[in-house]
Formats: sequence, structure tokens, C-alpha cells
Amino acid sequence: MPSYTPTQKSAIQQFTGFTHTKESVAAKQLKNHNWNIEQAIDAYFQSNNTSKDASSSTSTLTKLFDTYRDNPKDEPDTIGVEGSMRYLQDLGLSLEEPVVLAILTELAAPTMGELTRSGFIDGWKRLRASTLSEQKSTLPTLRTSLSSNPQGLFRATYKHTFKLALAPGQRSLPLDTALEYWRLLLSPPAINWNTKTTPWLDYWIEYLTTKWKKGVSKDMWEQTAVFVAKSLEDESMGWWSEDGAWPGCLDEFVGFVRDKRGAGEEEGQGMEM
Repeated sequence: MPSYTPTQKSAIQQFTGFTHTKESVAAKQLKNHNWNIEQAIDAYFQSNNTSKDASSSTSTLTKLFDTYRDNPKDEPDTIGVEGSMRYLQDLGLSLEEPVVLAILTELAAPTMGELTRSGFIDGWKRLRASTLSEQKSTLPTLRTSLSSNPQGLFRATYKHTFKLALAPGQRSLPLDTALEYWRLLLSPPAINWNTKTTPWLDYWIEYLTTKWKKGVSKDMWEQTAVFVAKSLEDESMGWWSEDGAWPGCLDEFVGFVRDKRGAGEEEGQGMEM
């Protein structure tokens, strides 16, 4: 394989996992779409999808969708809470698994307990999985994609999770709700927000529960993902600048982490003496 960055190598692996193509094909598609894996996969499937296959896939997915509808008469194009739970159970999943959030993202679910006909059909067509068994077979690849790269599927899932978790009419998440999803998304089997010398997630939770104690806005939620990616690339925070356009909570968190590190170094020196 030619020389690629770790992020590009991960994208190639994800692409080949979804499409079962050669690495050379994956690299070409990704280069053509500026290494955006979602766009590259969409373009690949669109260019290789015949109208006959598309029609058959739509028909199969329509029947599967109809199987799980809660109220076919009044809401013919919606799967509600009970149907969604049955569907996830039939996939062999529980709500405690982060891959559930990835699936809901791929299917453009408007809320945690709702699936729409268009999102269900378009999402699974894009993933080339029309039957329940085919959909189950995508789960290992989705899990790998979710955990291997802070960009790509993880970033899309993380961003969509804010929408899934938001209560109707609200613009921010209660801190307890945000913490629940951060624990789910920022620890194995999803992204592991820990580095050699810094337990980032533990520090983040400690900071929020002892210092912040407020709700979580959309900007704070999304900027935290940016912070996570950068801290995993360089735990020394050489990229950090007080003049950067970060939310105030992240400015404070940097100081919190530096204080924790300083306390740890002093404790270690004391033990050596």
C-alpha cells in the first residue's frame, strides 16, 4: 500500500469493510471525495447500483419496515418506540451498545424511539443490507468503524446523538443525560478517550460534576468532539491556545487537567523522596 496517514489507512479499511472492494479502489474513491468516507461510499454504491437491484432492495426493505410499525393506520410511515425496540432486539442489540447510535444515525432517526420509512429504506440501501440477516452482518463493520477513528462514522454518530437525546422543545441537554451519552460514546467499545498519561474521560466527568454543573448546549457538545480528537492525537495539548475559539467550559477544563497533572507529578516526586 502506498504511504498514507493513519487516518487515511483507517478510512480505507472502513471503505473495504463496507464495500468488499480492493484497497486500490477504496483509495481512489476516497481521494476523489477528499477522504470523506460517507460521501465516497455513497458515490461508490450509486455508481454500481442497477435500477433492478434498487427496485428489489426497496421492495424488501418496505416489507421489513412494515413488519415493525406500531400504528399502521394512523402512522403508516413510522416505527414507534415499541416497534423500534423489537427491531433492535431482532438485530441482537441492546440500548447500552454504542453501535445502536450508529445505526440510528445511518437511518436518520429523528428521535431515540422513532424510525421513518424514508430514513430506514435509504439508510439500509446505502449500506447494501436489505434483509434482517444482511443488516446483522453489517454490525461488526459498524462497530469497528465507530471505534477506530474519531472522524468518519464516529463523528457523524456523535453529532446525531445530540439530536436523538434532545427533549422536544429544548435546545440543550441536561448534564446527566449528556454524561450518559459521553460515557457510551467515549469509552470502549466505542472511542477510548484515554491516553498514556491522561484518563481524559474520568477527568471530564469529574470536572463537569464538580465544577460545571450546567446543561450542555449543541456548541459545547460538538466542540467537545473536536477536543477529543485533538487530545487523542497529542495529549500534551501542544495544539491548545488560550486565544482559540473554544467554549468557556473547555478553557476551564484545560486548566483542570493541568492542575490534575501537576498534583500527580508532585505526588510521584514525594514518593521517590
